[in-house]
Amino acid sequence: MNLAAKITTGVAVLVVGGLVALAVPTVSAAYAEVSSWAIFQPTEEPTVEPPSDEDDPIGQKMIEELGDGYVYVGNGTAIPKDSPAGCKNPAWIHLGGMSASLSGDLVDRGARDLAAGTAGLDNDGRVLTYTVEPGDALYAIGDRFCIANALTIATLNHTRTIQPGEVLLLHPDGSIPWIPYFNPAGAPAGYQQIPYQLAIEAMSSAAQAGDLQAMRAIFTDRLSGLFPNPAHADLIKQALDVGDIEVLRQMFV
Repeated sequence: MNLAAKITTGVAVLVVGGLVALAVPTVSAAYAEVSSWAIFQPTEEPTVEPPSDEDDPIGQKMIEELGDGYVYVGNGTAIPKDSPAGCKNPAWIHLGGMSASLSGDLVDRGARDLAAGTAGLDNDGRVLTYTVEPGDALYAIGDRFCIANALTIATLNHTRTIQPGEVLLLHPDGSIPWIPYFNPAGAPAGYQQIPYQLAIEAMSSAAQAGDLQAMRAIFTDRLSGLFPNPAHADLIKQALDVGDIEVLRQMFV
């Protein structure tokens, strides 16, 4: 990633409760080959979507205490309904451990200043990605798609800045492992994160370009030895061995 480019700005969102991402949900049929690996299986009871307040006793209690002006987005988190403004049911990106998921559905409210790019849709017509235009900012992208924690888009996409022409993932597939950006899962105190971050950014750039050979070289030469848990490095190696670039893009976007 080009770290000399402009740094996007954002706005804070009120969060009530702790944000703790849980295990990766059950893998979809589209990635059946990858999901057959034992290391890809969740170690705790999976959930396909973060529970609603009606299904989750914690969420129900939170909404009872906070009132109808809040919406529960799972993992012990509730946020104002009107955040971003005009979004009755905002979406929330959950990141944690080796997983990334989205609570709620993305709504494209149309191109606007600082968010004039193009939305990419999946086969069912749901917003999946966003292509950055010059001058775009994360807070405006979040406002356009009703994403309450817009700054998390950068972390999800393993970047500190966004660049014109970059395709940002907005709706991660919770069935596929996501590789943490700032520190690997389980990193001890004092972990030297800069070499890890630079290697992750290089993997992300190669994944965006669809360059599997470059990803394998970066992993072998720079990244594989930086994981405190060898099983996490082995997970990436297995994905690289299979060579499904779409799965790798989800892991490193």
